Amino acid sequence: MKIQILQLTEGAKQATGIAVVIDVFRAFTTACFIMNNGAECIYPVGAVETAFRLKEENPDIILVGERNEIIVPGFDYGNSPANIEHTDFTGKTIVHTTSAGTQGIVNAVNADEIITASFVNAPAVAKYLKEKNPETVSFVCMGKCAVEPAEEDTWCAEYISSLITGTPYNVEERLKELRNLEGRRFFRPDNQLQCPERDFYLATQIGLFDFVLKAECIDKAVPLYRLNFADKTR
Repeated sequence: MKIQILQLTEGAKQATGIAVVIDVFRAFTTACFIMNNGAECIYPVGAVETAFRLKEENPDIILVGERNEIIVPGFDYGNSPANIEHTDFTGKTIVHTTSAGTQGIVNAVNADEIITASFVNAPAVAKYLKEKNPETVSFVCMGKCAVEPAEEDTWCAEYISSLITGTPYNVEERLKELRNLEGRRFFRPDNQLQCPERDFYLATQIGLFDFVLKAECIDKAVPLYRLNFADKTR
């Protein structure tokens, strides 16, 4: 198995084999909470306009997302796992758009398969990849607004890689470091509305969920993807 770690939107375009799109803070942490809370599926989209169009076509859709970390005006929820941690989404269809994570999905046009990852399901992702044993795994770290690499996404990729290869990796020490790196914004008193402190703690729990989310393309023209459980048994 060839493992490569790529960065940002350009990395997503270069990804081949199984693309593992990573956004720890916070897209694919939030997505795990949404699906764990009973959602039927998530449509991860690149453009806000696409989200609103889907809402017009189906008024029952719930809109989740942000731009520059702030909830998109007219959306139901921002991109905060804390804000939807206990929300019942049973049977609901979610449309999710973010500055980084969902951009990785819609740009991974050369991948054979696309899954998502964050620390909350990292062990499950590693297990899935070991079982699938593809020729190539492309970790795509979406970073800060998809324009600047971020430690948490790269470290998540390195951690999952270590689980696959059996290489020692001190992930606990990395998570402690995050508190004073990209995690700082979650502890600013003036930033609690869009980046609550609890988001940091939720996003840095390892293995909270035992499932993998897979994105399947249903319309190449848009492009439009459906994100759901990879094993289809839930």
